[in-house]
Amino acid sequence: MNEKNQLQIELSAEVAEGIYSNLAVISHSSSEFVVDFIRIMPGIPKAPVKSRIVLTPEHAKRLMFALQENIIKYEKQFGNIRITEPENNIPPFMTPGGEA
Repeated sequence: MNEKNQLQIELSAEVAEGIYSNLAVISHSSSEFVVDFIRIMPGIPKAPVKSRIVLTPEHAKRLMFALQENIIKYEKQFGNIRITEPENNIPPFMTPGGEA
């Protein structure tokens, strides 16, 4: 992409703050992937969805590769990421099936 066609990405102050999530539920249909980012709090029986991202299958795969590449870079710099069992045996990523 040359400078004339360069995409300029804007990040508002509100979005730059980010949203904390410690659980992601991923589902899909034939045309899209849906990722719900959820925050689980100890002792609270309800866990609200804090953000939902809808992706095309192609973009979901690109995201998977980008995450994989960044995890490799992270682990080279900071060491292996250890995965421990979360409380209540709820995995940090759940795939409840193929319905979005």
